[in-house]
Parts: sequence; C-alpha cells; structure tokens
Amino acid sequence: MAAEAIILAQHVIKAFGQGTAAVRALDDVSVEILRGEFFTLLGPSGCGKTTLLRLIAGFEMPTDGTILLDGADITTLPPNKRPVNTVFQSYALFPHLTVAQNIAFGLEMLGKPASEVKATTERMLALVKLETMAGRKTSQLSGGQQQRVALARALAPQPKVLLLDEPLSALDLKLRKEMQVELKRLQIETGITFVFVTHDQEEALTMSDRIGVMSNGKLQQVGTAKEIYTRPKNRFVASFIGETNFLTGRAEDDALRLAGGARIPVPGLRADGAATVTVRPEQVRLGKPEEGGLDATVKDLVYFGTDTHCHLALADGTEVVARLQSPATGEAGYAVGQTVGLRFADGAVQKVED
Repeated sequence: MAAEAIILAQHVIKAFGQGTAAVRALDDVSVEILRGEFFTLLGPSGCGKTTLLRLIAGFEMPTDGTILLDGADITTLPPNKRPVNTVFQSYALFPHLTVAQNIAFGLEMLGKPASEVKATTERMLALVKLETMAGRKTSQLSGGQQQRVALARALAPQPKVLLLDEPLSALDLKLRKEMQVELKRLQIETGITFVFVTHDQEEALTMSDRIGVMSNGKLQQVGTAKEIYTRPKNRFVASFIGETNFLTGRAEDDALRLAGGARIPVPGLRADGAATVTVRPEQVRLGKPEEGGLDATVKDLVYFGTDTHCHLALADGTEVVARLQSPATGEAGYAVGQTVGLRFADGAVQKVED
C-alpha cells in the first residue's frame, strides 16, 4: 500500500512586493510530503525553500494556491492552530529555565495536566539522551546539547509534522555529522514527519527519505537521494547534488559526438542535435591508452586523503575529473602530463536538460 500524503501543496505562489516590482519567492510549487517520512527541501540561498517551510508553518500566507495538512485546508490558519512545530536555526531556548523546564514549557502552555507534563518531559529527556542534564540551565550546555533541547521541546506536544529550518548550520563539522545521525534516529523512533530545510547536499543525502531540489522559486526534482544523484532531471540538479562532469556535443543514435570527433556511448540518446550529458567523477575509469577508450592528458592531481581527484583534458580540450581511491602510499598512480585511456562505467552517462 502506497504511503499517503500528510502535506499537499497545490500550485503555491508567494510574491513579495507589488506590481512590476513583485518578486516571486515561490512560483507555482506543488509537492506531496508523505506521512512518516524525512523530507528535505534542498537548494541555494534565495531558492524559496525557507519560504515554503514558513507557509507550511503559517508564518507567511501564500499569494495563491492551497496547502493541505492531513486532508484539512490550512492555507489561512494561524500558526497556533496548526498541528506542526518548528525548530529554528537559533534554537530560541529560554536561558533562565532549566532543560526540563524548556521541554515542559509548550505542554504547560497547552494546559496539559502536571502528571502528563512530567511524564512527557521525562520521555523526551530520554529520547534525546539528556536525562542527567535535566536541571541545568540551557546557557550551560554545548551547541549540540542545546539543539537536542530544542528538538525535545518541539517533539513533546507530538505534532503531526516537525519543521526544521537549517538547525545544524551553527554547529562545527564533527558535531554536525553526529547530529545528522541523531536527527534521523529521532525521526525513525518518533514516526513523526520531518520537513528539513538545508543548502547542504551532504545533509540531504545522509538523512532524507526523499529530497525536493529547489531553484529560483521552483521545485526542480523530487525523489530519493539515489534517484536524484544517479538520474538528475536537469543540469542544475546534476551540478547541485554532488560533483559531476558535463560533456556537450551532438546526439547520434545511442551516442554523443564531441567537437573533437570522439564518440561516447549513451544508450537511448536520440539524434536530435545538440545535447549535454553528465557523468559523476567516481564513474570515470582510467587505464592505458592502448586499452582503448578516449585519449586524455592528466592536467592536475588533487589529494583528498581517501580520494585523489585527477583532472584530465580530452583531445578537444574538454575537461573531465576522475575520482580515484588513494592507495595506501598516498600516490595516485598517475603523473601530470601523462596520457591515459578514459572510459565511463556502464550506464553512468546520463542525458540532462539545460
């Protein structure tokens, strides 16, 4: 049985300003977010992802379109009438209250019985692994611990949807990676739908059940991390999700003919004039020139620890980057100026729209 949508945005438009000076932050966006999934809105600054989150939360009203939550139209409902909670980038904790008091605050405002408040608070403390810090002031906590408190406070009233607006951006790299794992654990354990906003592709790939990639107020593609990474819909998605190579030429039956005459097999590529294909660096294979493939010259080698990026140039000047696993010696096995034979893994070359 297919999962049902808990959030359904239909032809949503959000314009700021009036007349010819109006700017469309969202331009006819429609998306389904499924019950119990970890859904990420991913895109660069100004793409509209936070605006869409704020419309779901009720902090902004759409210029046009509708938003349904669990089948009910919430398009014009105020934030306090919506069964959603939001975790902000700044956490917005009360510094004069303890960890337990911060978590209990929302429940008390809802008029829950004291016994329920106490039991729920204890359960949330255990969920975020802060039982031993219940009596501490939030100002005495680390950034990661403060974020856990913010999450516990937002989860305590058991919202149908939890909205997260770039909550990891203020953390250092190591802690951010740890919290990615924790966020996914919390989502699985609670079963609550998480809608996460980020510009960080690694965060999206690490945590998400599905990702919606946005650009210029439009939803470019929605799919699983694997679908978007291996089958990007257009050039923007391919370039924004991970690193990639673009090759441009003329389409022939099941092949791309580069300007220098080299022919790259691309199954399903029809003969319809100019075309662009993409291939990920880890799908580039190098060998000896006599073994066949395209002749390429090594232009640069960049060592990244576990990986070495080999920058190459084809005969017509087309640049290609290959990601190679670094041997234990730290040597890439190739030298600048060396001529190599270049191939692509089967099925790795994909046509993309501009």
